[in-house]
Amino acid sequence: MATKKGTKTTNDFSAYVRWFWILFVGGIVAVLLTFLLTSYFGDLPDHTQLENPNTNLATEIISSDGKTLGKFYFKDNRTPVGYQELPKHLVDALIATEDARYHSHAGIDARGTLRAMVTLGKDGGASTISQQLAKQLFTGEASRSTLGRISQKVKEWIIAIRLERQYTKEEIIAQYFNIYDFGNNGDGIRSAASIYFDKEPSDLSIKESAMLVGMFKNSSLYNPRPDRNPVGVRNRRNVVLAQMEKYGYLDEAVKDSLQKTELDLKYTPQSHRDGIATYFRGYLTGFMKDWIKENPKPDGSKYNLYNEGLKIYTTIDSRMQKHAEDAVEQHMPKLQAEFFHQNKPDRNPTAPFLDLEISEINNLLRRSMKQSERWRKMKYDLKKADKDIEDSFQKPTQMSVFAWKDGKATEIDTIMKPIDSMRYYKSFLRTGMMSMDPQTGHVKAWVGGMNYRHFQYDMVMQGKRQIGSTFKPFVYTAAIDQLHLSPCDELPDSPFCIDKNKYGNPEEWCPKNSGGSYGGMRTLKNALANSVNTVTARLIDKVGPQTVVDLAQKLGIESDMPPVPSIALGTPDISVYEMVGAYAAFANKGVYTKPVMVTSIADKNGTILYQFKPETRDVLSEETAYVTVKLMEGVTQSGSGARLRHSYAKDRADYKEIITGYPYGFDNPIAGKTGTTQNQSDGWFMGMVPNLVTGVWVGAEDRAAHFKTITYGQGAAMALPIWGLYMKSCYADEELNVSKNAFDVPSVLSINVNCADASDEDNGDGEEEDVPDDLEF
Repeated sequence: MATKKGTKTTNDFSAYVRWFWILFVGGIVAVLLTFLLTSYFGDLPDHTQLENPNTNLATEIISSDGKTLGKFYFKDNRTPVGYQELPKHLVDALIATEDARYHSHAGIDARGTLRAMVTLGKDGGASTISQQLAKQLFTGEASRSTLGRISQKVKEWIIAIRLERQYTKEEIIAQYFNIYDFGNNGDGIRSAASIYFDKEPSDLSIKESAMLVGMFKNSSLYNPRPDRNPVGVRNRRNVVLAQMEKYGYLDEAVKDSLQKTELDLKYTPQSHRDGIATYFRGYLTGFMKDWIKENPKPDGSKYNLYNEGLKIYTTIDSRMQKHAEDAVEQHMPKLQAEFFHQNKPDRNPTAPFLDLEISEINNLLRRSMKQSERWRKMKYDLKKADKDIEDSFQKPTQMSVFAWKDGKATEIDTIMKPIDSMRYYKSFLRTGMMSMDPQTGHVKAWVGGMNYRHFQYDMVMQGKRQIGSTFKPFVYTAAIDQLHLSPCDELPDSPFCIDKNKYGNPEEWCPKNSGGSYGGMRTLKNALANSVNTVTARLIDKVGPQTVVDLAQKLGIESDMPPVPSIALGTPDISVYEMVGAYAAFANKGVYTKPVMVTSIADKNGTILYQFKPETRDVLSEETAYVTVKLMEGVTQSGSGARLRHSYAKDRADYKEIITGYPYGFDNPIAGKTGTTQNQSDGWFMGMVPNLVTGVWVGAEDRAAHFKTITYGQGAAMALPIWGLYMKSCYADEELNVSKNAFDVPSVLSINVNCADASDEDNGDGEEEDVPDDLEF
């Protein structure tokens, strides 16, 4: 019995050995045969496809300080990075988690493959990083059939081996990080790092890197957004940290410490309506479409803005842009609260229209209704009748609307009739702001409104509004240029009329001063500082309206300006963009430089496709420009802009933080001009230092919406605070080198600019502004 038992055991062992070799050799033969028969399973990429994988690359918008402002993309928000831009711990986390023997195989991990075959995948698969890249690039989603899965796996093996021959290990890792979709528009590691942590990949910490590597398992399941699966993502991150400790990339103490931490996301969604400089990016869309139309490729085809990886290098400084947006967000909620306080809802939910009858309000809303996107879609896309469309505006609808809450922009989910939502939005004050280097023409900041998601009309370039007394410096400049006047020259401040038919004026024009006050003689410096309408009228009568229009056009203003006397008080509608460009010539010694937004465009390989060429022209003598600047310095020394010098709030019960509570305390030379239009509808401030010119406008969508009184409805209260807050932040950011110096004095200065008489003293609290009460032609 013993002999038979021993014989049976020996025979069993021999059978196991035989079957092992049969399976082993058979497996190798099967693999070899499968490799030989791959042509039956479909085409494989050749070497040219491996060198140029078909991936969509987003067009990147780059600031002057090297930051990504945003991207244009259709499906893939992808901007590739090189291996050298990946931190070591990010690469370590990937290798420790996905392919521990990455550096010792040539595309296929034989040991892992055999383990997977023996355990039937129960202990995990054996896909290497190279195989996973092959799948992402070329083989796509897994097939459902057994034959399809085998075919796909073989393709992955072959492509992985080819990738290993074609690229270095480092290049494969970089490609893998660049190709992966991390969810929430996070296509590739650079987008993911920006969206989840507001960082460049090189700045990621160990735990942040571990979280992103953990998402390779399944970015849809392991979505870190607060409303998705943050707990699962944290657990998965901790698995990655454990793997890093297992393979010697972290010591145990560091691993334990990091595993106790939260995700600490800084979730910043990236879409065309989110992020920084949204209004500028909206402008850039049109700019690029025109450029693409006019600049075809050498073969005659057109560039694709959304998937060819173009790089647009802009003049916007991301730091100054952020300061500008913060200034708007700090001031506008407070101003809006006062506007709501003055316009209580008596006849409708928000009642912004003080002077209109119910019928006029309804007509205004009806006009807006027909200009809306809702009307356009129903009328032209759905072919609905006008009556049906109007009825749809009366049906309550679920929507998210804009609101200021605790000083921050937010959205409120509500149910509202579309017609009521239009009325609601008309009650909000809007703003436009642009900041520019006068010497180079480079636009540094562009804020076209408060919130691009809800107010998409850009009030920097698209919107044009009556500019009030910010037009007066053009009148003074024309007089200085033609008549060689000095800021110290005096004119009478008394009622003044321009005859009917003179300059084509249809009626006699007799402008009034704000508040109806007159008397005595005023120097030009004092008259501009206090925005005296009668003195400005006398000046335009001396030089003629056409002379002023010609000058303004040479300074880059293309909007319609009829050559009639009343333009002296700011009747034309002009954009912030035009005004900033024009004022910049004063700071640039009389040379107009067309504003520049894009310096160059490159393709994905870095080849320059477009290079900006400056457009400049001499408009004024250096002396005339300097004298005008000295006149405008008086506005901030003793006029309506003097509150920029205040460092404390005045003890006035009727003054709120909107007026004096922002402690600017500027003591450096500042040239500027406030502007206020009829009925306190529009407020302007144009401010200059030697290397930065900034313009701000504030007003409602409709001119019929306005403040009741001049206290808050003037440029010095509506627009000037945004300028002051912005400049205060710019000065605090010393790397920006915003000048605090005096404006350069011309080598030849024959005009006296040093006026010191009683008429130039501070006019008090600076409350009285330059409202043109009489704007009729």
